[in-house]
Amino acid sequence: MTQRIHQVVKFLASSELIYEYLLDAERFSSFTGAPAVIDRVPGGEFSLFGGQIVGRNIELNPSELIVQAWRVGGWGRGEYSIARFELANDSGACSLTFDHLGFPEEAFDNLDAGWHQMYWEPIRRGLVA
Repeated sequence: MTQRIHQVVKFLASSELIYEYLLDAERFSSFTGAPAVIDRVPGGEFSLFGGQIVGRNIELNPSELIVQAWRVGGWGRGEYSIARFELANDSGACSLTFDHLGFPEEAFDNLDAGWHQMYWEPIRRGLVA
């Protein structure tokens, strides 16, 4: 569990809006097309993509930071990784610095591609819809 995913993505939206996309269950479902339940408080649980991803919010700083204990449903019991979303407004856009660590090594390729396929690209499509 030594690998780390580090991605920096830009969205033509404010950090406030991207924060909402990531923590509001209705908005999350609208851009992914999949069921989501999100208790958007520190310590609150979430279930995304119909339960394929589950976890708990560890630290929330509105419009700036989301840190989650995050896991794929098929991982071993009690196995969680850390997903960290740092948001900043940058010249009319949102710069999102994402770090994911503590996941099983064999999951690297799927997770690295999955963040783009299941999060960043759908958010972009949702912003122009």
